[in-house]
Parts: sequence; structure tokens; C-alpha cells
Amino acid sequence: MGLIEKLFSLVFGSGRNVVKETAEVFRENAEAGAVRAKDVQIAAMQGFSAEFRQVGRGRFDRIMDGVNRLPRPAMALGCLGLFVSAMVHPVWFAERMAGIALVPEPLWWLLGVVVSFYFGARHQAKGQEFQRSIAGTMAQVPQVVEHIREVRALEAGATGENPALQDWKNTKNR
Repeated sequence: MGLIEKLFSLVFGSGRNVVKETAEVFRENAEAGAVRAKDVQIAAMQGFSAEFRQVGRGRFDRIMDGVNRLPRPAMALGCLGLFVSAMVHPVWFAERMAGIALVPEPLWWLLGVVVSFYFGARHQAKGQEFQRSIAGTMAQVPQVVEHIREVRALEAGATGENPALQDWKNTKNR
């Protein structure tokens, strides 16, 4: 008995599991790895959330957002207006188009660059706002999962411990 006890204390000695510790040198503990991965994910989401958090927006920012919303509808309505004016008053339309034909080509290139940069910057700002909202939502995932677990635990506990509910189920099943 003493030899077996010494052998077990050598392998599992002083409350440690030498076999487990040796295996973990060659293979990661899956549970500890999952905990570390969760901690890294939460830290990354908190970093994204802090990076994209908006502070209070002032009146100027709201006015500029409103002004930035005007060009696309104005251009779309302007194009539709040109089609209508070509049908309603062709001479007036032809005069305007003759004037546009006199615009030099470098000016058209400049207009193209300005419009491209405007819409590109707008697209980037909207994309960053979208990423900000996703980061805020993803940061709340661990809390939502925990709340779901708590609710399910409450539901399971309430169903099993309510004698009146059990009596009602028993009478209903008869």
C-alpha cells in the first residue's frame, strides 16, 4: 500500500495533477483557451466602442448634416427636371444644353473630382457610423447572453418549485 501511495503522490502529488499539467505543455487547455479568447473579444469590443463613441453633437453639426443631405436629391430632381423641360419647352432646353457644351473639358474633370470626393467622403463617414453602431451592439452581446441564461434559469427553477402549478398540470393531464 505504501508503494502505490507513493506512486500516486508522485503522479498526483500535493493536490496537483502532474499528468494534466504535463499534457497542457503540449496541448492547450480548451476551457482556459476559451476564457482567454472571450476576454480578448470583450477587450476588443470595448476598444471599438470607446473609439467610435460619439460625444454630444452641437447645432452646427446637425445643420451641416442637413446641408450634406441636399446634393443627391437636388441632382436627382435636377435630372428629372431636365427631362421634363426637354419635353415641355424644347427650345429653352436646347439653349441651356448649347451653353453646357461650351464648358471646357478641364472644368468637367474638376467637377468630376469634386463630386467624387464629396460622395466618397460621405460614403466613408456613413461606413464609419455603421461600424460604430455594430461595435456598440457587439459590445452588448456578453450581457445579453448572460441575461438569457438568468431568465432560463429562473424559468426552469420556477416551473420545478411551484406546487400549485404542479397540481394544476396534474389535474389537466387527467
